[in-house]
Amino acid sequence: MQLSFRKVSGESGLRSLAELGHGEAATLLHLDLPHDFANRLMELGFLPGSPVCAAFSAPGGDPRVFRVEGAEIALRRETALHIMISPAPVAAL
Repeated sequence: MQLSFRKVSGESGLRSLAELGHGEAATLLHLDLPHDFANRLMELGFLPGSPVCAAFSAPGGDPRVFRVEGAEIALRRETALHIMISPAPVAAL
């Protein structure tokens, strides 16, 4: 299920949350995840249109911690690959 903030088909430069560099911020566009999983992430603050910032990661690089809506949430790379962000960063959180 795709839960979108805006229509993204045809946009160039679309990136996944997994590609966000340490300390880099962006805006969430849509979650391309199963409905139940997407709903749970939205309850945690991963709402389309929300700013998100990459914080830190485990020593092996997975999972990574992201700051969203004042919380720090750890996500596996496999999950972050299905969360799309805007190509233009927003102000750091």
